[in-house]
Amino acid sequence: MYDLAVIGAGPYGLSVAAHAAAAGMRLRVFGRTMASWRDHMPEGMFLKSEPWSSNLSDPAGTHTLGRFGTVRGFEAVHGSPLPIGTFTDYGLWFAEHAAPPVEERTVTLVAPAAGGFRVGTAEGESVHARTVVLAVGVMPFLNIPEPLAALPAPYCSHSSGHRDLSGFRGKEVLVVGAGQAALETATLLAEEGARPRLVARTGRLNWNTVPEPLRRGPWRSLRNPHSGLGTGWTSWVWSEIPWAVRQLPAGLREHIAGTALGPAGAWWLRQRYEQQVPALLGHSLHSATLAGDRVTVGLRGPDGHPTSIETDHVVAATGFTPDLDRLRLLDAGLRRAITTVGSTRAPELNAGFESSYPGLFFAGLLSAPSFGPSMRFVHGATYTAARLVTGVRRRLRGGAIGSAPLSRAPRQVAAVRSGSDAGRP
Repeated sequence: MYDLAVIGAGPYGLSVAAHAAAAGMRLRVFGRTMASWRDHMPEGMFLKSEPWSSNLSDPAGTHTLGRFGTVRGFEAVHGSPLPIGTFTDYGLWFAEHAAPPVEERTVTLVAPAAGGFRVGTAEGESVHARTVVLAVGVMPFLNIPEPLAALPAPYCSHSSGHRDLSGFRGKEVLVVGAGQAALETATLLAEEGARPRLVARTGRLNWNTVPEPLRRGPWRSLRNPHSGLGTGWTSWVWSEIPWAVRQLPAGLREHIAGTALGPAGAWWLRQRYEQQVPALLGHSLHSATLAGDRVTVGLRGPDGHPTSIETDHVVAATGFTPDLDRLRLLDAGLRRAITTVGSTRAPELNAGFESSYPGLFFAGLLSAPSFGPSMRFVHGATYTAARLVTGVRRRLRGGAIGSAPLSRAPRQVAAVRSGSDAGRP
C-alpha cells in the first residue's frame, strides 16, 4: 500500500508531489501534466499574474519560474506579461526535475478501502493508498449559465474549451462575462478574424492598473504593499496569510471566496480589447434558442427591458464553481459524508487541507472557501504544498484513516472549529 496518491498534475498536484517525495513518502501521481494549460487555453494568451508570484513549489525553493528562465535563456520580468506557453513549459520542466514521475492515467474512482482508499483508473489498474490528495484543477467545475445549458455543443462552449480559435474566423461570436477570460478570449477572437461581441451584467468593465515597481520607497511600500495577488493590504491578506482567512466564520469565508478579486482585465490587454470588441454592458441572460444555424440570445437591460441578439456561437467565459457533486470520480457515499463550508458544496478543510473524512485531502479551487481566493491562483500552490504534506505526515503517524461513517447526510459548518485545529499551522 502506498502512503499517498496524488490525483492531478497541475501546479498544485506537482507541488504537493514534490514535497511528499522529499519527505520520503511512497506515492503515485496520476494525471496529464499541466493539462489545463496545455489543452484548454487558446494560443496567444498571456499569464495574468506576475512571474515572481507564479512559482510552483519544491521544498528547497530552487525550481522557480525565474530559474527556468535562466536555464532557457530568457528573463521573467516584473511588469512584462509572460506567454501561457512559456508558463506551461515551466510546469513541464518542474515535473521533470522537481517532482516524482507523473503517470498519464485517468482516475475514475476514489473510494474507501481497508486502511485507506482504493484508486481506480480507466486503464483498469487498482491502487491502494493510505491517503489521497485531490488536486484536480478547475475543469470538473465549469460554470455554464442556465439559459445556455440546453444549447448544443456546436453553438455554445465554455471559454476553457478552446485551444485554437481560428475555426471562428468570419463568424459572429457572443462572449459572456467580464473577467480576464472573457476579455482576452474576445480579443483573440477578433485578432483571428472573428466578429466578437461582449455581453456582461456589470455596467462597467474593471481593468487592473499598471503594476508599481518592486523597488519603492518605504512609505509607498507600506501604504500599498506588493503581494502574490496584486498590490494593497486586502490583496496582501488573501495572498500571504490564508491561515487567517480560515479562522473566519464559514459564511464570511464563503462570501470572500465568491466575491474577492472579482472580474477584471489585465492592464496590458485593455488597448487591444477596446480597439476591436464592442460590448453590451448591464445586460443579463434570460434565454437562448436555436433557429436553424443561428442562436438567439434573450437579454434584459438595466431597466428590465428585454432585447435579443443573434449570433453564430456563444462562448461562456463564466468561470468555475467548486462543487463536490461534480467530482464524479469521488465515491458517492464519500461525497455525501464530507462536511462542507456554509451553503457551498466545497469541503471544509483543517489547517493541513484535510477534509472531515480522515486521510482525504484537497488542493486548489475546492480549498478556496476554506482558505480564501489565493487558492484560485498558481500563487496558492506554495502555501498549500508544505502544509498539506505536513497534514499527510501527521495523518500517517497516527489516527484512524478512512474511519468516518458514510451514511450521514452532508453537513455544513456555520462557524470555525475549536481545539488544536483552530490555530495557525
